[in-house]
Amino acid sequence: MKRAEIVTAFVLGLLSLYLMWKAGEPPSWNPDVGRFANIGMIEGEGPGSGFWPFWLSFAMLLSCIWIAINWFRGTSPQSQSKEPFLDAYGIKMLVLVGGGLIAFLVLISFLGFYAAIFFFMIYYMFVLGRHPWVTTMSVSIGLPVISFFFFDIAMRIPLPKGYLEPLFIPLYDIFL
Repeated sequence: MKRAEIVTAFVLGLLSLYLMWKAGEPPSWNPDVGRFANIGMIEGEGPGSGFWPFWLSFAMLLSCIWIAINWFRGTSPQSQSKEPFLDAYGIKMLVLVGGGLIAFLVLISFLGFYAAIFFFMIYYMFVLGRHPWVTTMSVSIGLPVISFFFFDIAMRIPLPKGYLEPLFIPLYDIFL
């Protein structure tokens, strides 16, 4: 557990630095501005396109540094633990949940986001979570419907539809 804490803090710290670097890239519509010009407030426009990604990544980096400090000082329960990071049950759940997520990502390519999230929620809630069918189906149907109206209709951000795209054409005729 002790080693897992510092390794996780280190990996997340590197990810934070990478995200801060990517957030500082000049916008594609204005490549003449310098790196990190879009992470602050732009006069008359508000926050730049990299404002939130940069500062949230910076906060994550500070959290990782604080975790590392506590690890070196030995003040966190994890830094004092001699237990293994994952026991047999933890490994089993990692495989089941990770496998489900990989299957979800593969399904997006074929069936699209909405059908993939429907099947993933059934797997996650009924198979892994052992929730009743009423709860499982309510969430499994409601989540894709709400996602469709939020992303495709309200925000006009089309999500992948895969081979099921022809089924969405009538919905676009109605709502757009």
